[in-house]
Amino acid sequence: MEAQKTAVDAIVVLTGCDRDAVAAFIRRMYLAGVRDPKRLTFKGLQELTRG
Repeated sequence: MEAQKTAVDAIVVLTGCDRDAVAAFIRRMYLAGVRDPKRLTFKGLQELTRG
């Protein structure tokens, strides 16, 4: 769960996006098996740039 928190914090700081939206996306990734904070952050940033 620390990886999830780290990724959420990083994305919110880098983008200023809504913490709840970022947390929901990262939680889905984490539950799907992604545990590396760098990978979670990268995937989260990718998703936010698509939206």
